[in-house]
Amino acid sequence: MVATIKKMKTFEVVFNDPSKAYYSSGDKVAGKIVVEVSEVTRVSSMRVIGAGCAKVEYAKGKQRCHDEIEYLKYEEIVHLDNHPRDADGSVTLRPGNRYEYMFGFELPQHGHLVSSFKGKFGYVQYHVKAIMERPSLPHLECKKYFEVEEPLDINTPDLLSPTGGTKEKKVTCMFIPDGQVSLSAKIDRRGFCEGEDICINAKFENTCSRIVVPKAAIIAKYIYQANGRTKVQSEKLCAVRGNHIISGMCDTWQGKTIRVPKLKPSITGCNILRVEYALKIYVHIPGSDKLILELPLVIGTIPYNGFNSRTNSMSSQQSSMASNSWVSLGMPSAPPSYSNISCDCRLDTPLTPLLDDYDADDCPIFMHAPAFQFTPPPAYSEVDEELSGNTHMLQLDCSCVDVEAEEVGMQEFSKLSVRVWTGNIGYALGT
Repeated sequence: MVATIKKMKTFEVVFNDPSKAYYSSGDKVAGKIVVEVSEVTRVSSMRVIGAGCAKVEYAKGKQRCHDEIEYLKYEEIVHLDNHPRDADGSVTLRPGNRYEYMFGFELPQHGHLVSSFKGKFGYVQYHVKAIMERPSLPHLECKKYFEVEEPLDINTPDLLSPTGGTKEKKVTCMFIPDGQVSLSAKIDRRGFCEGEDICINAKFENTCSRIVVPKAAIIAKYIYQANGRTKVQSEKLCAVRGNHIISGMCDTWQGKTIRVPKLKPSITGCNILRVEYALKIYVHIPGSDKLILELPLVIGTIPYNGFNSRTNSMSSQQSSMASNSWVSLGMPSAPPSYSNISCDCRLDTPLTPLLDDYDADDCPIFMHAPAFQFTPPPAYSEVDEELSGNTHMLQLDCSCVDVEAEEVGMQEFSKLSVRVWTGNIGYALGT
């Protein structure tokens, strides 16, 4: 007769703060191991292991490339509080009770960890594993993963310095020169965080006979290294496009923005796995390779703090002083600037393909004449009361006044009709 072993009712790792999204270097990882049994069970020991590593594995031809780096290794034996033990140190767990083994350990200090990441050919993972050892029975294991995000401050001189470049490409048609396409671009800094806008200043020039289209995209590069070999995987994350540039014309971007989406921070401190980002500015040239300029980016976790309160307070004080000066002089406020009137030119109607420049994840170019809805000019209620009464106002109604002249002193015309409308004066000459 063979005795059957029932499964554990509950055997899991629970963190003290389940809502905590991620841990950083120096933080304490604490929690408990919850156990509930379905039958009487003897436990000789309960071990807790905290582990973290970076692992790369992929096939390169017939060779299997594999490498691994360990970043966290912690182990301890935990006990039940106020629970009787047997002579050999084991404890007996009975059905109907809930047992909790408490644990806690600190993560290594800054510089010894790498942020969590999971890619196609490698990953960086951290977990807590509980191992239950039972006499004469197989060990039981349960595992709980947790995220690690190392702080990366972009407020450093290197990441706050501007970067840019220039590229040009000669275009040929059947080995015959067909002009060239050139671009030059610049951004204010290299370091950004999630949700920030990247302002692009660029100039594009087209002297070839084709219609070209400038574009920009944020791309991610995942670099895996193992067994002396390197594998690179690229991914386009988000993109914007500009207007068509016909032959002999140029176009400029003055502060064109692209927003940084939700991304994992850059990983540069791992020897076998790196995560890098770049702003790719390129020109699509029909029938030819793209003209590409890549500007490196670093995605951090501590956002840019360049806007200080002192500058804002000074500008607010200056604006308040200006407004008070107008009030003290008893003069009306200055009229609003028409440059502040914003118009939304987004495409809200069906689109018609204009030119097929399909490129990877991009969509075709579309032609659309948006209906501009400009804000009407502001109404001015100020009236100069010092106008003299000698000014005469000419009032015209909507009726048409016909004035006929039988003779105008010119032999070519025999009749002149003058028609006057309110706001418009038209002359009609007839024979």
